[in-house]
Amino acid sequence: MADDPRVRLLAESLVEWQWPDGGWNCDRRPQARHSSFNESLAPAWGLWEYGMASRDATARKAAQRAGELFLEHRIFRSHRTGQVMDPAMVVLHYPPYWHYDFLQALLVLSRMDRLPDPRADDALELLERRRRKDGRWQAGAYWWRALDAKTGSPDVVDWGRSRPNEMLTLNALRVLRAAGRAS
Repeated sequence: MADDPRVRLLAESLVEWQWPDGGWNCDRRPQARHSSFNESLAPAWGLWEYGMASRDATARKAAQRAGELFLEHRIFRSHRTGQVMDPAMVVLHYPPYWHYDFLQALLVLSRMDRLPDPRADDALELLERRRRKDGRWQAGAYWWRALDAKTGSPDVVDWGRSRPNEMLTLNALRVLRAAGRAS
């Protein structure tokens, strides 16, 4: 789809809408001074993949700027205090939907060949600590709701609450291999 004019228009629009710090934010209020990580991960990944498929250097450069934003924050830390920006960012989720979490950020950075980078060490160490004794990973929280849930939009797929998650395990192993930490 890299040759589809609608995809090209979307990529060009995302590049145009990129904030000075490298991310994106739907908040147009003047007091918003920082990009939203939730709103920056998907555009970064999409622009990277589009740039690779279309050989569009502008899209790849925009994605790299977003990757730099994540790395400047050591994936999940405040650049001012060093504390975790949001506790939800350091919990494994599957599927992540539009939410930002440290594994999804590491996965996107690995696609950009940004691992290993010493600024990702905290997140990589956290990922290694979350590995179960059987060598797999399990989600710690879920954005989806069961069909019988009273609130939220239900999801008709059981993503595996009580067992290790194959996709989390696959993505974690991909990230660790890209970072040179696979055993």
